[in-house]
Amino acid sequence: MAEKGEVAMAERTEDAKKASMRTAETLLRLLPLGLCVAALVVMLKNSETNEFGSVFYSDLGAFKYLIYANGVCAGYSLFSAVFTAVPRPFTMSRAWTFFLLDQLFTYVIIAAGAVSTEVVYLAYHGDKEISWSEACGTFGGFCKKATVSVSITFIAVICYISLSLISSYRLFTRYDPPSTHSNKDATEMGGFYG
Repeated sequence: MAEKGEVAMAERTEDAKKASMRTAETLLRLLPLGLCVAALVVMLKNSETNEFGSVFYSDLGAFKYLIYANGVCAGYSLFSAVFTAVPRPFTMSRAWTFFLLDQLFTYVIIAAGAVSTEVVYLAYHGDKEISWSEACGTFGGFCKKATVSVSITFIAVICYISLSLISSYRLFTRYDPPSTHSNKDATEMGGFYG
């Protein structure tokens, strides 16, 4: 009778551990949602008009891409957080789906951050070789908001890298790699295997 009690207690402990892991992953998936929305809103409101002219985020393709990437990544974060929060058995297809999507959106947000960083750098320093002067002396408020948006995006990048590591760890520790050759093929091609 004592063994049944110990087994039941071990099962409850394992269930509690899985629930806390699921909660932690759900929160980690929600964090980039807030960050992406914040970066998106800061950039959407980024414009400046003065006696030298006007500049809007939409004047620069890199900043438009930053907004689109943050919007798409925020949507994915919400979707994946909801999907993670609901307890269901972990299957190989689910593991592969999360792994591939986490990788994809990590690269999307990294690309958006990188190209926007280049534009912000050029705005602050210019490029003397091609006769571009710095623009932040004239449009300082615009540059500050752009820097804030890009900085928030890179914090979201750290979250997506963490999610990518978690999903890859989960996939590659639970499941064996797919077999590419049958035993018959390996026997026939034994010279190639060592």
